[in-house]
Amino acid sequence: MSRSTSHNHKTKALTALVVAAALALTACGGGAGDSAAGQGEDKPVDSLKFYNDKGGWKDAFVQVGAASKKDIGVGMEPVGYSDSNAYTAFIRSSFRTKEKADLFTWHTGKELQDLVDQKLVAETTDQWTKAIADGNVPEQLKQYFTYADKQYCVPLNAGYWVMYYNKAVFKKAGITQNPKTWQDLLAVADKVKAAGVKPFYQTNILFSFVWFETLLAGKDPDLYDALAAGKAKYTDPGVVEVMNEWKKMIDAGYFSDPGSKTEPQAQLKSGDVAMINFGTWFSGNLNTLKMKAGTDYDFFVIPNVNPALPKTSMIFETGPVCSAAQSDHASTVKKWTDWWVTPQAQTAWANSRGDLSFNPKAEVKDPGLAALNKDVGGDGYRLINRWFEATPVPVANKALEVFGAFVTKPGDPMPGLQKIQAEADAYWAKQK
Repeated sequence: MSRSTSHNHKTKALTALVVAAALALTACGGGAGDSAAGQGEDKPVDSLKFYNDKGGWKDAFVQVGAASKKDIGVGMEPVGYSDSNAYTAFIRSSFRTKEKADLFTWHTGKELQDLVDQKLVAETTDQWTKAIADGNVPEQLKQYFTYADKQYCVPLNAGYWVMYYNKAVFKKAGITQNPKTWQDLLAVADKVKAAGVKPFYQTNILFSFVWFETLLAGKDPDLYDALAAGKAKYTDPGVVEVMNEWKKMIDAGYFSDPGSKTEPQAQLKSGDVAMINFGTWFSGNLNTLKMKAGTDYDFFVIPNVNPALPKTSMIFETGPVCSAAQSDHASTVKKWTDWWVTPQAQTAWANSRGDLSFNPKAEVKDPGLAALNKDVGGDGYRLINRWFEATPVPVANKALEVFGAFVTKPGDPMPGLQKIQAEADAYWAKQK
């Protein structure tokens, strides 16, 4: 859903989302051979198709394709989908065809493991070893691409979840400094609300998990990690507390209309909402609307709900660029992905969207993003894997349904939490 960043929110019935996801998950039966690339006849080509679920990033991908053509003689043609369910179904069905995807975006966590288990994606262990040794990929990313001590795919991006805000709205509300504590954040929300603007963006589709994730990670990150690993329950008191805190915020009028069909970046630009809790990739979305970083918008690190925590919880995400295990163009794919992780390629990528890069050597022009990239590498932050990647697929699908209903019509959270936990119990029973 992209999920690692399928950032075009399509308003469709959540039931359809869940059903489509379930169908996609069962669409591919057996494996497709060994995980090493190039089981078919290897035919070098001068351009690769790059299937992705980020239709809104087309211009950036086109720029990167031109850069790779210039640098290594291999172009890249993006084929973007804006509908995440259609994309997932397409990729899963493509493994059964002769035209297997040379390059495609996917999601880390259980969704990537699913493809690895079926031997559908190419192994990249040697590329990872070299990239880490060269300082082109931080070693901390490796765990998200590792299954049975082997690596698969390479990183597409790295993103940290922060609070974006409209500077004009803050000025109008008399806010002169960014909040340092959770209480400060709520005080800012009150000021914004008094100025006639909805403080926070919220949606009942796709990204309906964002505030659950933020509240739980900022209150009890150990519980967050235990929940993701099936070692805690959605019905545990700590989770119920978080849902009730969320309900209090909804009841206080802090959130925008969760059913709005207007894109979040447009809502922030127009001043309909003051703040949006999103990954740093959102800078690119705002830049596309001609909003200027530091002038029209800025961002701040979201403070912990629990001020006693020793480190600031920072939601982190990374998405992969994968290749089918039986690609006919394995040598060209390797040539392109070897280039992709270099500082030269990543500088072009980061600045094509005004975003961060996973490569610490990339020259990021946006000073705010560059400073954040440096800060989060320090000791003051605890990186928390984004809920979507950390949560098993069937559990996530049920939870998205529950969260979407909760933000639309908040009530007693327990019945919904029981539904999610029933799904989690079924999933973890099969794993054991």
